[in-house]
Amino acid sequence: MNTEELYQGTLKGCRNTKHRQEILDTMRLFEVPATVDDIYAMFKYQNIDISMSTIYRNLEKLTEKGVVLKTIMMDDNKARYELNRERDKHYIICVKCNKIFPIDYCPFDQAGKDLFAASGFEITGHKFEIYGYCPDCKKQKSE
Repeated sequence: MNTEELYQGTLKGCRNTKHRQEILDTMRLFEVPATVDDIYAMFKYQNIDISMSTIYRNLEKLTEKGVVLKTIMMDDNKARYELNRERDKHYIICVKCNKIFPIDYCPFDQAGKDLFAASGFEITGHKFEIYGYCPDCKKQKSE
């Protein structure tokens, strides 16, 4: 969904500001959840003048509207943000270097649905995070 479609749908009633549009465009560049520092660094790299408080404020509004998902990763307790692409989120996270690797399939699919079907619980979504050492950090650890 492009930015214009968002403002006609999910973000209806929100002002379409230059910074909000730039944040959405920048968020599309990330394939994994990004910290505010990551987003700010991307703006600096692109020579776009924006303050951290503007990024925080807009991310909170976009999160409130459901356009952006906010998550706190257990490895460092930092808030990370990603566009809501309306699919389940699954990641492997290195506990040493904090690299995040997306998992392209859902290990929870049918087993999870079967598990909760008997309880009458309606699942609306989930996220799955696995923590460990990436190949580079594992190699350094064993040296």
